Amino acid sequence: MSPSSDAGSGSRWRRRPLLPASLAIHAAATGMVGWNPAFWPWALGLVLSNHAVLAATGLWPRSSWLGPNWSHLPATTLARGGRVAFTLDDGPDPAVTPLVLDVLDGAGVRATFFCVGELIAAHPALGREILARGHCIENHSQRHLHHFSVLGPRRMKLEVARAQDTIFGVTGQRPRFFRAPAGLRNPFLDGILADLDLQLASWTRRGFDTLSRRPEPVLKRLTRRLGDGDILLLHDGNAARTHTGRPVILEVLPKLLETVARAGLQAITLREALS
Repeated sequence: MSPSSDAGSGSRWRRRPLLPASLAIHAAATGMVGWNPAFWPWALGLVLSNHAVLAATGLWPRSSWLGPNWSHLPATTLARGGRVAFTLDDGPDPAVTPLVLDVLDGAGVRATFFCVGELIAAHPALGREILARGHCIENHSQRHLHHFSVLGPRRMKLEVARAQDTIFGVTGQRPRFFRAPAGLRNPFLDGILADLDLQLASWTRRGFDTLSRRPEPVLKRLTRRLGDGDILLLHDGNAARTHTGRPVILEVLPKLLETVARAGLQAITLREALS
């Protein structure tokens, strides 16, 4: 199994080997110092190296070393052939999301919206419209904190659980997937998602459409080696603007949809891939 392509179910938690190994390293370091205090530099180096590995893994959004993570559609979906998933983060945005919905409607494409709980609460009608148009809403945390990946287990669970409750309260539907803010996480998240019956989802390729003001490189990143099973990441929230002030996603999305159609690929939601 590739460390960046786990497509397993999040409904049953299985502790990943990296976590027991980390506990063993800490125990060994403690034993070294207890046996001979002069070994403390070696013990400290061992612990710091372990923490560096854990941090690096959490900073790798597509990694599955900390738990199941969809960076690609599962094999059961690929067996049907020619499937991709459009996912949109950081919304809903009343200035951008309705226009994105119109573009998707025009192409007959259903997408997965990873929404921020606070924004769903602020724009409930827009959240319900996303569902009414045939799309899915999933969990992107309650507040999209930039320091989400360094939260302790209690505060991290609160962020995820509050978003679950907020989205359910507005739409009547509980999310099945979670995407961490910026894709960054720590070892606490896997158990939290299992408790809440959520599957972590990252992406196969992203366009960096929150950073780039030029549509061309964004489209190129999303379409380079585009293929069956890809999960594509765009943003209807926090969208960068072109030099004319138009959201980059609105320049990129129509051309991306055309490229997908020409390639003979069918867009599905992540929930459809669970079937």
